[in-house]
Amino acid sequence: MAKDFVKTFVRLCNYLQEPCHVARFQNFCGIKGTFPDKASRAGDEVNEPSNEEAGEPEFPGLRKRPQQQEDNNSSSVVGNGAAVPESSKTAGDETGPQGSGMPDSGRAKPLRRNSLTGDVGQEFIIHNKLLFYLFTFGTELGNEMFFIIFFPFLFWNVDALVSRRLIVVWAWNLFVGQSTKDLVRWSRPASPPVVKVEVFYNSEYSMPSTHAMTGTAIPFCLFLLSYGRWQYSFQFGLCVAVCWSVLVCVSRVYMGMHSILEVITGFLYSLLILAFFHTVLDKIDSFYMMNHYAPLVIVVSHVSLGLVAFSLDSWSTSRGDTAQALGTGVGAAVATHVNHQLGLLLDPPLSAMPLTLPPISTGLVVRSLLRFLIGVAVLLVTRMVMKAMTIPFLCRLFGLPSNDVRQARQHMKVELPYRYIVYSVVGFSCVCVVPLLFSILNLA
Repeated sequence: MAKDFVKTFVRLCNYLQEPCHVARFQNFCGIKGTFPDKASRAGDEVNEPSNEEAGEPEFPGLRKRPQQQEDNNSSSVVGNGAAVPESSKTAGDETGPQGSGMPDSGRAKPLRRNSLTGDVGQEFIIHNKLLFYLFTFGTELGNEMFFIIFFPFLFWNVDALVSRRLIVVWAWNLFVGQSTKDLVRWSRPASPPVVKVEVFYNSEYSMPSTHAMTGTAIPFCLFLLSYGRWQYSFQFGLCVAVCWSVLVCVSRVYMGMHSILEVITGFLYSLLILAFFHTVLDKIDSFYMMNHYAPLVIVVSHVSLGLVAFSLDSWSTSRGDTAQALGTGVGAAVATHVNHQLGLLLDPPLSAMPLTLPPISTGLVVRSLLRFLIGVAVLLVTRMVMKAMTIPFLCRLFGLPSNDVRQARQHMKVELPYRYIVYSVVGFSCVCVVPLLFSILNLA
């Protein structure tokens, strides 16, 4: 009985991992590839030989997806074994502006180059622009620019306690998820038949989907932290969390970045991590604020986790994202300790619960927008200045050429301290420096 269950489970997982399901979903949503005629087009029926026909045992267990083979230069294997399609089109096609969104003809290319190879991706055709914009928005909910906007806005204008605890969960989710990717080492869905609507992360491993993890952890953690603390209905909060999570998860399949199995695994993995952290978040937050040795423990623990992540595999963009999240967590946690010690940004007393949103007025909107615009400008300038200073300094320190930044960052001794230094300063500025600036400008 148990053996039959295991076989059924393995068969189901192998089924959900097949790229043809991703291609069919993309076809259903109006995405068409411009692969060469002899290659399988997105959404076409993909008839793959069974394990018996291929001479393999009936239930070999879950296997890593084999690296995609070159097909007359239609794709090439790079980075971590993910296939990055070269720019190509069928005969007679008109090429739209590269990287410029959607031309009138409905043709487009991925908006951003591959972060590792610089590849611009292959042209594809969009038949449903509404779904394209919807899922593009959904996938952006898991990207860096969203986090650098969302967390500060929540911290400066809504609830500092909820924001700083969300950062803890976000950092740990990314660390666990990205580290798991480097342990499992599955490559992205094969293209063709899958259309790569996005190629920025195409050189990373794909199991589990960290977009699905953060896109699940953030809304559900936000719901758990704010319900009862803020006055709103349970149904409304749960509905927002579910819709947010589903949008992000489905967008990764639409983009051709993950199989159905990888998205489901990321969703469940995140819920498991969230279940653990929800029970200890209050203790972690109290430790960060009150313990005399908290800054030392924070820095040592997060740097140690970064070293562990960087030792799992050769250089990849996922390692940089891991260090970036841990660095942001370090800065925010140390700033939380400093704020508490200096008596800044004190949390409202329990007697004030549940909190209610103040009446919307012109003055409130203007002050909120000013705080947000000034604060984000400070963070962006801080990040730009720190990046411009840190990489050349580290290259000189370790005797590496600094004329090729991408190549220099593939060295652990550059990438790890660079990410930590830059984003710990950004995190500290968000939680401590910017609120002090607001006090000076009478915007607090």
